[in-house]
Amino acid sequence: MSAKRAELKRLAVFAAVADSGSFTAAAERLGSTKAMVSTQVRRLEAELGLPLFNRTTRRVTLTEEGRRLHQDSTPLLRQLEVVLDRAGAGGALSGTLRLTVSHDFLAGSFAPRLAAFALQHPQLLLDVVATDTVLDLVGEGIDLAIRGGTLRDSSLRAVQLARFEQWAVAAPDYLARHGLPRSPSDLAAHRWVALGLLRSPLTWTFSGRGGARRTVRMKAAARCDAPSAVRELVRAGLGVSVLMDHMVGREVAQNSLVRLLPGWTLPQVGVHAVYPATRHVPAKVRALIDFLRQQHEPA
Repeated sequence: MSAKRAELKRLAVFAAVADSGSFTAAAERLGSTKAMVSTQVRRLEAELGLPLFNRTTRRVTLTEEGRRLHQDSTPLLRQLEVVLDRAGAGGALSGTLRLTVSHDFLAGSFAPRLAAFALQHPQLLLDVVATDTVLDLVGEGIDLAIRGGTLRDSSLRAVQLARFEQWAVAAPDYLARHGLPRSPSDLAAHRWVALGLLRSPLTWTFSGRGGARRTVRMKAAARCDAPSAVRELVRAGLGVSVLMDHMVGREVAQNSLVRLLPGWTLPQVGVHAVYPATRHVPAKVRALIDFLRQQHEPA
């Protein structure tokens, strides 16, 4: 390996540590060992004569010189990725595709689709970050995110993959104790299990026949940030909540949950593939988006 190529490799390793915040995470991301990553960073620091990281037993942070190097080198490394990606267009996908998806999407229909894509591209390493937290894609070095709801960050691009209905649901034993709501306004008197991920988890607007609209403010009996946990609390009879149909359709069909007010509808939720708004979208990102869109198209 030439000296220039070695320096470029060390710079890429340095960027991985800076993006991930630890040598261990960087090694996992690069498919390498922590010892190799540490060695490459130490050699880069020796060549530059600068400390790039502050190291403690708990965390690794950039020094002022390290932040400056990271800011200056990130655009160059991304441009190099673009050049290599274009040179390899038409060939087999390779490298690492780092994506983030919520636990509930991954545990549902998304995991089989992701597995099918991975089987089609055996030379591509999928690095999946399962979290309900909205991550900084650029800062975390993430190529693609699967998110529900509206896109709030104008620096990102989004491609809609699917749309889901939202249903108000409750358990049969809860309804036996508290009564079946006949109209949206009845819900205000019920115990509500709020999904804390939502911007307004206690205010819902229902649409009915003839353009009728009813906005209802609920009172929380419990609050939870995980949709699957909200579903289980509702199934246990704690109260009423709104969840996407793909999460509760089976329970409604099996009568372990009851869909409330079927004559009224709530706004649908779009699920999007979200990625940084750069001029060039890597082939691996385009390929996964196209695959997921095809999977959701009606037969």
